[in-house]
Amino acid sequence: MTYIVLVAMAGVLLLQWIVAEPLTGVGGSMLIGLAVLAAVPAVGVHEAWVRRRGVLGWIVNIVVALAGALLFAPIGGFVVAILLSPFYGRTLAAEGGLVMSVALVAMTGVALASAWAALWILNRWRR
Repeated sequence: MTYIVLVAMAGVLLLQWIVAEPLTGVGGSMLIGLAVLAAVPAVGVHEAWVRRRGVLGWIVNIVVALAGALLFAPIGGFVVAILLSPFYGRTLAAEGGLVMSVALVAMTGVALASAWAALWILNRWRR
């Protein structure tokens, strides 16, 4: 699980540092969102692999991980933006640099943690 989080965070930072995401327009946000959402099913697959789930368990885990990330990550992203608000002026994208990198890493962590939390709740319900 730790490797999934570290690789996802490194991937998001790499996308930012090689300027694959433009700071203007919607394209950069969509690219980062796609990168984070590409990492979320890996949390579900990892949990299914470790707990030796059947085919239906794999499908349910992936769906629940995506649902958890899509439902709770925006709230966590909002909290991260509020916590970092003293460190930037108008917007995070306009600020760029270290503040943007910290925000991207934190938001990626929040998305993956929310996927893991949704799977944890599901596992408590399965018992």
